[in-house]
Amino acid sequence: MSNIILFNKPFGVLSQFTGEADQLTLASYIDKPGFYAAGRLDRDSEGLMLLTNDGKLQQKVSNPKYNKSKTYLVQLEGDADEEALSKLREGLELKDGMTRKAEARLVSEPDLWPRTPPIRERKNIPTSWIELSISEGRNRQVRRMTAAVGYPTLRLIRVSIDSWELGDLLPGEWKLLQA
Repeated sequence: MSNIILFNKPFGVLSQFTGEADQLTLASYIDKPGFYAAGRLDRDSEGLMLLTNDGKLQQKVSNPKYNKSKTYLVQLEGDADEEALSKLREGLELKDGMTRKAEARLVSEPDLWPRTPPIRERKNIPTSWIELSISEGRNRQVRRMTAAVGYPTLRLIRVSIDSWELGDLLPGEWKLLQA
């Protein structure tokens, strides 16, 4: 039987089950043999990760050829403007090639859990939040995209992958679903 775990990965946790002795990993939170991550989330990113015990489903979720949309809440340094959002929507030229078109919109500051440690904020530079949906998953892609339009990422939280949503899971919490 295929099962999926929805996991809210906290900041600082590796998206794998093994690491150095002093590193937090998925094994620090999930003790379910036979489950593997369907995709990755950087150590300094937070939010939804999917784990499954079904290799075919793992491939469908993590391989960009299946066009699974991933949506993020992104806190940016600076007041993001429509020009930057338009560039994100059209696709950007990064060092590893052109990105696919994305969905991007300004959002009000979301009601989230505090991050530990807190983000680095500068008193005289405002921040803004966007919701960004992409259908590929290159290494640190969202961070590279926002930097390319002049707004470095301060905090990055994945809130959905395809039809699976983070919902009200708090950092470190997970739930098991049948696929």
